[in-house]
Amino acid sequence: MKNIVLQGDSITDCQRSRDGEEYRGSGYATLIASKLNLEYPGRYTVYNRGIGGDKSVGIYARLQKDVFNLKPDYLSILVGVNDAWHMLPEISNGVSAKRYEKAMNLILEETKEQFPTVKFIVMSPFLLKASHTLPEWDFLKREVDLRAEAAFRVASKYDAEFISLGQIFDDALKKAPEENWVIDGVHPKAAGHALIADAWLKVFDKIER
Repeated sequence: MKNIVLQGDSITDCQRSRDGEEYRGSGYATLIASKLNLEYPGRYTVYNRGIGGDKSVGIYARLQKDVFNLKPDYLSILVGVNDAWHMLPEISNGVSAKRYEKAMNLILEETKEQFPTVKFIVMSPFLLKASHTLPEWDFLKREVDLRAEAAFRVASKYDAEFISLGQIFDDALKKAPEENWVIDGVHPKAAGHALIADAWLKVFDKIER
């Protein structure tokens, strides 16, 4: 049995159960677990440890409890939109792009120290134009893109697989408008979660071969 730990914010959390691993929320984590358990029964345990509203520094703060204690063979991370969003003046509790990159480096570095054979999948934060994002679009897009670029650098440094969700959603807009993929510009609808899961599973299949 191999352990897969999915880390992130509300996009990963999706109202997952806190009482066990049977309900992994209504998002991409459940789609991933469903596919893997259908095709490879008994081979993988998928842990959803996303927490709504979390940031990179929050994941680092709970690294022992929600990563190390689960003994990951694979660690997947999708975080950064709250780091950027909370930079808005009315919140003023964000994580700068520089600190985001430091936190992400520490997460991967310390996980690798504990589990030398661990494999990483890093997904970039993303935004689409919709109700929540349009009022501050230029600012938010710039800040999220800075963290996406940082996520790519971190992934490259630790030989992690990198998934550019910004590019994947931009490509999806050629098929259907924003309202097909996201609720508010940040949180995916079912089709958006399917996009994430499909991209993740393709990468996972590659590193498992």
